[in-house]
Amino acid sequence: MKKNGLTMSLIIECGSANYGEGFGNISPLKKLTRGSGEVYTYISRQALRYNIIQQMGCDNTPVEVVSSKKVLQFHSDADIVTYPEIDLFGYMKTDSGEKATTRSAVVRLSNAISLEPYAGDTDYLTNMGLAARKKDADNSIAQSEIHQSFYAYTVAIDLDRVGIDEVKGKIIAIENSEKVKRVQNLLDTIMFLYRDIKGRRENLSPVFVIGGVYERKNPFFENRLQLFKGSLKIEIIKQVLDSDDSIKENTEIGYLAGTFRNDKDVIEQLKPVTIREFFENLKRKVEEVYR
Repeated sequence: MKKNGLTMSLIIECGSANYGEGFGNISPLKKLTRGSGEVYTYISRQALRYNIIQQMGCDNTPVEVVSSKKVLQFHSDADIVTYPEIDLFGYMKTDSGEKATTRSAVVRLSNAISLEPYAGDTDYLTNMGLAARKKDADNSIAQSEIHQSFYAYTVAIDLDRVGIDEVKGKIIAIENSEKVKRVQNLLDTIMFLYRDIKGRRENLSPVFVIGGVYERKNPFFENRLQLFKGSLKIEIIKQVLDSDDSIKENTEIGYLAGTFRNDKDVIEQLKPVTIREFFENLKRKVEEVYR
């Protein structure tokens, strides 16, 4: 039986899209440090999942509190036939005295990590506009870390597991047409993804995307998208493409022309299509998988 896995790695450009727990009047971005000592901000996979589910219109899976453990979880009666959210992103249900039932995620997301280091920039904020309207009102101040950057993240979908689950020893499944609909809805959402944060709406639509449908379910291009002074490192991508004939044959690249400094080299050497063409072609491949 032929195996089918969809993977794509994307580059987006946005600013200050995910904050950690604040202290005092300071809002810190989520950050990590690499071995070089440089600091990079990131958007957590949970934050991406939240926006994807919300914009897909399937954030309606019922939840319940398990009183014995005071744990909030998906309702024990919710199933993948009715609720695409738990079909695509999995679930864990526990109850007192019973073994937990779980479904691992069919759609896996990585964190979106900045491709340019964070340099400690902060924004200074006041409520002067309101304080000036009332005599003797205090003027509150706050500081938020800010970072405008390109970010890269990866999506990996196990197409063989979409719409299939085992509940109490019984296999349940949805029609192939519904599987196509769910995956295509996910792809459309990722193509036009956005994120609301601190009064801003950040555009998370990709400016570069690479991937396809493969028999090997490896996220081939994860951590392979890198920038140097605003230029995309093309050689790394070409090495991944050349690592196996099946990768080269099944991979397509979408690109928003004019984004990178080495724009001409990206177009000449990688021969990308438009972002729209990339997603339309990928949606056709999904249809072929379930035909």
